[in-house]
Amino acid sequence: MRHVHGRARRASVAVAAVVTWAGLLAGAAGCTGDGGGGLDRMLGKPAAPRDVIRVTPQDGTKGVRPEDGLRVRVPDGRLESVKVVKSQDAQESRVPGRISADGLSWKPDGARLALAARYTVDVVAVDGDGNRSARRTTFTTYVPGERFIGYVTPENRSTVGTGMIVSVDFSREIENRAAVERAVRVTAEPAVEVRPHWFGGSRLDFRPRTYWKPGTKVTVALRLRDVEGARGVYGLQYKTFSFTVGRSQVSLVDAAEHTMKVWREDELIGTVPITAGAPKTTTYNGKMVVTEMLELTRMNGATVGFKKKDGKGEYDIPDVPHAMRLTDSGTFLHGNYWAQADVFGNVNVSHGCVGLRDTRGGGSDTPAGWFFDRSLIGDVVEVVHSEDKEVAPDNGLGGWNMSWEEWTSESDID
Repeated sequence: MRHVHGRARRASVAVAAVVTWAGLLAGAAGCTGDGGGGLDRMLGKPAAPRDVIRVTPQDGTKGVRPEDGLRVRVPDGRLESVKVVKSQDAQESRVPGRISADGLSWKPDGARLALAARYTVDVVAVDGDGNRSARRTTFTTYVPGERFIGYVTPENRSTVGTGMIVSVDFSREIENRAAVERAVRVTAEPAVEVRPHWFGGSRLDFRPRTYWKPGTKVTVALRLRDVEGARGVYGLQYKTFSFTVGRSQVSLVDAAEHTMKVWREDELIGTVPITAGAPKTTTYNGKMVVTEMLELTRMNGATVGFKKKDGKGEYDIPDVPHAMRLTDSGTFLHGNYWAQADVFGNVNVSHGCVGLRDTRGGGSDTPAGWFFDRSLIGDVVEVVHSEDKEVAPDNGLGGWNMSWEEWTSESDID
């Protein structure tokens, strides 16, 4: 269950009053699983769509050759929608294509893939029994010769929350980290000190001492062209990107109280009952940043280590609504439609995610829909009072859990 960075849907309505969700909630367990008796409390399990969506290249493939091509297909039923986005130099573009007349396959209009690009494929299909399911896959294409590039988060010209951390993920291990660090510059207007931190040899993150102020414009300059990152391996890019920091929103999840308080510009705008990780599959504590927002996605426990003896996932939900990624390892804050009303605000039953009540397909008037519509990539969700460790700073954009002294100690240049 690994998805790469997406784009937030902008909140369309400013919230002026505190909203409290209580009483009438009708059901979900976080992280699409029970983990502690939640399944016994279900009102009735919906018919599960069959796993029919096939995407080539497979999810997570690296170094795909341009001539290998891209194809989406289903053996029966029909493809309802296929969205393919190419990300190159932190700029997104939609890949045109068409679904075949019989509804069983999709191909792009062009035969070749772009070099040094990341592709994200979002598919919704209806199986032969009429059930909808979703799948998201990502892959990266070949970087030519003895070259390296940096994949930048967030996207160019995006508007993000105040907790966004600039992350540059290099296409290969960097040996000469000092030279590469000097070639990447992150500046802010109004000015604020921004410092780098290395996570291993292929990831370089940047953040200020505290969350960005709303309205800040951040510019990322990659001056990597002909910089030697490893012996005989040189940078390819000479690019400048920018993004804008939107309003401030920080949410506090209390795993012991089973609530989430949502703060907008230091004003409490909502208190939402939640369910967090069960005693054997607890939720990480600490500050996590929303890195991806999906209106509908599939979650399979086998992809994050929750497997049965037969190798299948402990859960496999093909149409999880309003899913917001918090960690690379698979922690989401998401909607759920299949559990009983008294789960929320009372008991933790998930496999580590934070669950909010929702309807099948995702409702706009549910707690999950309400929160999703008011969120941005880059918003902060902090979890407290969970019986688990603090999230690792390199698991997603968890760098806010490091002190400023720890963060600034990792630079390879003065």
